[in-house]
Amino acid sequence: MSNPTTRVLALLELLQSNGNASGSELAQTLGVDGRTLRRYIATLEEIGIPLTSERGRHGGYRLVSGYKLPPMMFTNDETLAISLGLLAARSLSVGEISTAAASAQAKLERVMPEKLKQQLRALDDSVTLDLVPSAAPESATLATLAAATQNRCRTVFDYVGGAGKGQGNGKDEGYLEPTRREFDPYGLVFRRGRWYAVGHCHLRAELRTFRLDRIQRLRQLETPFQRPQDFDAAAYLNFSFASMDSGYEVELLLHTDLASASAVLGDELGLLTPKGEAVLWRAHTGCLNWLASQLVRLPFAFEILTPSALREELHRHAERLLAMTAA
Repeated sequence: MSNPTTRVLALLELLQSNGNASGSELAQTLGVDGRTLRRYIATLEEIGIPLTSERGRHGGYRLVSGYKLPPMMFTNDETLAISLGLLAARSLSVGEISTAAASAQAKLERVMPEKLKQQLRALDDSVTLDLVPSAAPESATLATLAAATQNRCRTVFDYVGGAGKGQGNGKDEGYLEPTRREFDPYGLVFRRGRWYAVGHCHLRAELRTFRLDRIQRLRQLETPFQRPQDFDAAAYLNFSFASMDSGYEVELLLHTDLASASAVLGDELGLLTPKGEAVLWRAHTGCLNWLASQLVRLPFAFEILTPSALREELHRHAERLLAMTAA
């Protein structure tokens, strides 16, 4: 690293990576003395990159935060990871974020090595991210709710609820009149092509889930709230989806561990909860015959807790399979 310019750029990368570093640590890493290091620090300041220095045992140099984003340097793997993240952000189509992600991607591609650019284009052409929402929320809605969740501050908004499916015409849901809600957001989840906020609704005095694209006139209040400890917004949303489905309520005790049950069943059909040395599976289904056909494929033993009609359906399904085998 004999070129001074190379050392200055290396110094910038060290400051970006370490946050705060002492002069002796930086000089040793760069292989220079303290005087030369101070000259490199001055060079960074001359080109508009503001730095602060603190004396003392825990002192050192750091980049000034909040001034402006300095030139960043990334490895090829880091650049590819950022690019994939931008592709995903574009697929989410959240208001202005999609346009901003495309702009940032274009800037990255202009400075990428040709080989890395070809890899990214191959991924862009061949990889499909099934993330596009049918109705995207405003980016301001997402940002405000995310800030309120982090700050533990109540929000207030008008919510336009769905009125159910159209009368057999294949059209999308109708809508009810907006209702005013005060809401403590516990978490945000992207699920099945839409954004959801999970938290405590003060109008209903219970946990509720709200679609972000149906939220209007949102603002954060100064009223603080306490979120339940270890609350899992994604797990609650899965349970909420399972509860909304019509049909039979099903409870099975799976004689396996949670990881194995999740690998086989996923989280699309219901909620998996550890119970002793087994796993409790709660779900809803509109067709016991279909569910029975799926249960015979499970690679582990299970007990049907409810409904009893599922046991009968499973027996009939097993008899049909045995008859087919005998034939």
